[in-house]
Formats: sequence, structure tokens, C-alpha cells
Amino acid sequence: MTTLPTYYPTRPGALHAILLAGSVPLFLGALLSDIAYGQTFQIQWANFASWLIAGALVFSGFALLFALVNLLRAERKSGRPAAYFLLLLAAWVLGLVNAFQHAKDAFAMMPAGLVLSAIVTLLALVAAWIGLTNLRSGVAQ
Repeated sequence: MTTLPTYYPTRPGALHAILLAGSVPLFLGALLSDIAYGQTFQIQWANFASWLIAGALVFSGFALLFALVNLLRAERKSGRPAAYFLLLLAAWVLGLVNAFQHAKDAFAMMPAGLVLSAIVTLLALVAAWIGLTNLRSGVAQ
């Protein structure tokens, strides 16, 4: 008599959801700060964006760690877990490049900082959408 192994669906927990959802407003705040800096040229807006990006990288870094664990524990390695992990990884890497861009002089960071902030915000939003829909449905595809 053979017994089939029991697979429990990998379901992201509340901490994973908080970290994932917490990175989106921080990246969005950095984007809005870059827009405000582009219109007013007040250097403090560039400083705000730098700090918001640093906080978003911390949140999304831990969410990326959770996504990697969920990807390794998933029954199928393709589909939503892989897309979610790759989107979050792309957002984190481009966010790091954006942080380096914002470390420059305030006048030197524009317009590349604004463009990177927009791209990273969009990637983080899509990654959060995919990750949180997995949370809601309880599916670990």
C-alpha cells in the first residue's frame, strides 16, 4: 500500500501581506516627491524621496524573501508565484538603482530619478496586486 504525500498549499501570511502592501505607498510617495521636486526645485523633496525609497526597499526586500520561500515551497514553480517573485525582484533591483540615482546631487538626479520612480512604482503595484490576489484566494499555484 502506497501513501501519497500530503501537500499543504503555501499561503502567504499576514506579515508577508503587510510588507508587500507597505512598499507600494512608499514607492508612490517617492514618485510624488519627485514630481513635487520637479515642479518646485525645493531640495527637501528630493530628500523625502530618498528616504521613502530606502524604506520601500526595506519593506520590499523582506517581502521578496517571503516570495522566494513561497516560490520554493510551491507545488508548481511556474505561473503566478514565479511571476510575482520576478516582478518583485525587478521592482527591488530597479528601486536600488533608483536609490543610487537619488544619492546624487538633487539637480543631477532628474529626470532619471523621476522615470525610475514611476517604473518602480508601477512594478511594485503590479507585484502587490498579484501577491495579494494569491492571499485572498488562498491559492498557491
